[in-house]
Amino acid sequence: MAATDVLSHPRFQNEQAAYDWVEAHLWPNGPVCPRCGGLDRITKLKGKSTRIGVYKCKDCRKPFTVKVGTIFEDSHIPMRMWLQAIALLCASKKGISSNQLHRMLGVTLKSAWFMSHRIREAMRKGPLSPPMGGKGGAIVESDETFIGRKKGVPTGPAFHHKHAVLTLIDRKSGEARSFHIDKVDAFAIVPVVRQNVEREAAVATDEAKHYAQLKQDYHHVAVNHERYVWKIEEFTPTPSKATSQSSSAACGACISSAPKSTCTAIWRSSITVTPTASPWALTIPSVPPVR
Repeated sequence: MAATDVLSHPRFQNEQAAYDWVEAHLWPNGPVCPRCGGLDRITKLKGKSTRIGVYKCKDCRKPFTVKVGTIFEDSHIPMRMWLQAIALLCASKKGISSNQLHRMLGVTLKSAWFMSHRIREAMRKGPLSPPMGGKGGAIVESDETFIGRKKGVPTGPAFHHKHAVLTLIDRKSGEARSFHIDKVDAFAIVPVVRQNVEREAAVATDEAKHYAQLKQDYHHVAVNHERYVWKIEEFTPTPSKATSQSSSAACGACISSAPKSTCTAIWRSSITVTPTASPWALTIPSVPPVR
């Protein structure tokens, strides 16, 4: 079927049909107020001067359309043009340029560039994608780091001169999402986690205080690095000729004056460290679905 045959569908030619098609996909159970979430007390405005697809919520008394909260919001481009652009971008095997959209749709080059960027933004992985850790029982790891250096910020304590980056990793699928955050605190981190992680998933983090709020929404597992990562084994040095000295000579590894040949202290140069179980090797119990 040629592209011209596809674009002959009513939703690509009639503005009311375009709104009806989008509303049927975004609101399968009826209109929903994007501001207060109301469902029942919503009426459609049908005045002669009223724009197409305008509803009013009687709970918050605010008008809205299906464009609010989507890539169509704050755009004066007709809905049918948006649907044509989406169809062309999806049907073009090697992509389509803004110049070609400008020529085919008859819109300005600036409008074509604006539309193509918004459509590609909606297609990328990120907050617009499905939440991580879906279908329940999955584990999403969260941690932050510091990279680079902020321009014009002098070196100081607590990495204030570096850029903070938060990364979420779905342990089952291996998907990773990274976000640049202004500051490592609960106000910057918790909203990102809530926006990108399914409520039925388990969240594994360290014991940082800014993750404490996650206990309200998730099965939260905090790992104590000092307790689970390293274990120092006891060590007794073996006497040798090099360490044979008089009983009055101190070994330097302890405050006693015993000779090195009989000292049982743990020498700093001979400490052996053996890793135990991985900090993330934890068994997460099944999480009941959120009701």
